[in-house]
Amino acid sequence: MATTADIKNGLVIKFNNDLFSVVEFLHVKPGKGPAFVRTKLKSLTTGKVIDNTFNSGVSIFPVRVERRSFQYLYEEEFGYTFMDNENFEQVTLNKEMVEAADLMKEGQSVEILINAESEQPISCEMPPFVELVVTYTEPGIKGDTANSPKKPATVETGATITVPLFIQNDEKIKVDTRTYEYVERVK
Repeated sequence: MATTADIKNGLVIKFNNDLFSVVEFLHVKPGKGPAFVRTKLKSLTTGKVIDNTFNSGVSIFPVRVERRSFQYLYEEEFGYTFMDNENFEQVTLNKEMVEAADLMKEGQSVEILINAESEQPISCEMPPFVELVVTYTEPGIKGDTANSPKKPATVETGATITVPLFIQNDEKIKVDTRTYEYVERVK
C-alpha cells in the first residue's frame, strides 16, 4: 500500500479494476483548501489516457511490474510472437497490446511489461527510435522547397510516414515510434 506522495512517472497502479501507468503528475497545493495530485493515467489494457485527481494522502495500490527484453519473431492472425532474450521462452501478445506495431520488423528488440505477481504480460513498448529502409517514395520536384514540404514514404515494414523531399528509395532513415515522424537519415 502506498499514498499519493509515492506517485511518479512510469508507476503502474491498480485503479478502477484496471491497470494504469502514470504518464505525468503534478502535486498542487492551492492557497485555500487541501492539497491534491493531478495525474494523467494510461490504461495498460485499452491504451486510453484519462485525467484523474487524487486527494493528497489517499491510498493507491501500486503493482510490481518487471521490464524484460524480448525479440520480435513473427505475426500471427491473433497476435505477435516474441522470444525472451534470457530463457528463450515464446510469448504471444494480442495486437491491441503492441503500440506502433507497423514499425516493428523481425528481430527487433522490445521491452514487455510483465506483472510480477501473475507473470502475465501487460503491454509491449517499442524503443523510442527505429531505423528503417524506405521502400517506395515519389521523387521530389525540384524547386518545390517553400515551407519545408514533405511527402509520403513507405518503409520496409509497410508503414507510411512523411519525410522531407530529399529522401529517396532505398535510404535508411530513423523514425520516432511515438509520433511516427522522420528524425534523420542514417548512414
